[in-house]
Amino acid sequence: MKLYSVNLGTFKLDGGAMFGVVPKSIWQRTNPADENNLCNWALRLMLIEDGKRLILVDTGMGHKQSEKFFGFYFRGGEHNIDKGLAEHGFHRDDITDVFLTHMHFDHVGGAVMYEGDKLVPTFKNATYWSNKYHWDWAVNPNPREKASFLKENFEPLQANGQVQFLDVPRENGWYDTELPFKVCVVNGHTEAQMLPYIETGSEKILYTADLIPSVGHIPLPYVMGYDVRPLETMAEKAPVLQKCVDEGIKLFFEHDAANEMALLKMTEKGARLDHALRLSDLSL
Repeated sequence: MKLYSVNLGTFKLDGGAMFGVVPKSIWQRTNPADENNLCNWALRLMLIEDGKRLILVDTGMGHKQSEKFFGFYFRGGEHNIDKGLAEHGFHRDDITDVFLTHMHFDHVGGAVMYEGDKLVPTFKNATYWSNKYHWDWAVNPNPREKASFLKENFEPLQANGQVQFLDVPRENGWYDTELPFKVCVVNGHTEAQMLPYIETGSEKILYTADLIPSVGHIPLPYVMGYDVRPLETMAEKAPVLQKCVDEGIKLFFEHDAANEMALLKMTEKGARLDHALRLSDLSL
């Protein structure tokens, strides 16, 4: 198995929204804000090459929304999936599977693109993986998340017959899947978010998606204001952090603009950063 980091640039979100009740005087130490209280966040995907399978985890924002829409997010970098894949010698048509942690627009926006005036799956040869609990949640959104679930991001996938659901429970836990990795199901940020857990050789890696968006979110109470069930996020984070410390599982961050990965240590204050690292530092 080979793992690659695919970087699609940055975007900005309000620091207060990203850290909930944590005061700015604390969170800005790890995530400095600009004059408008906006912090930079990465769109960092993982590419998993396993035999004949080439699996992309999440898809970034894509390009099909309006200039006005993207104007709210002050994107930096190229946000070019073709270039990101080409850096590792691949083309979008090589992708056999797209694993969607969840269907908020910054995770699934790149799953669909315009071909002329028609919306089509970006990865025409791929199976897109979700689960029935989260899919139903996205298709019938609650008012809190409605602005994040844009139907044009996922309805064309199902219309084209490219969606399959992993057979995993809705309940929080770690589960085997049809894919070459387990998933950790969590429900605090959104219904049945799935975090890929990859074991290859001596390495163990958890793709943290929106359970732990950045190094700044490692402390237990540091929970996003976007989470639909913040207390549940805290309850889910505690055993995940403990497991990662106990088993030497490295965290891979989708949204940390400065740190690609982290190894944790346990302190008297709970789990904290031991040191940052990159996929390229590992013996894969």
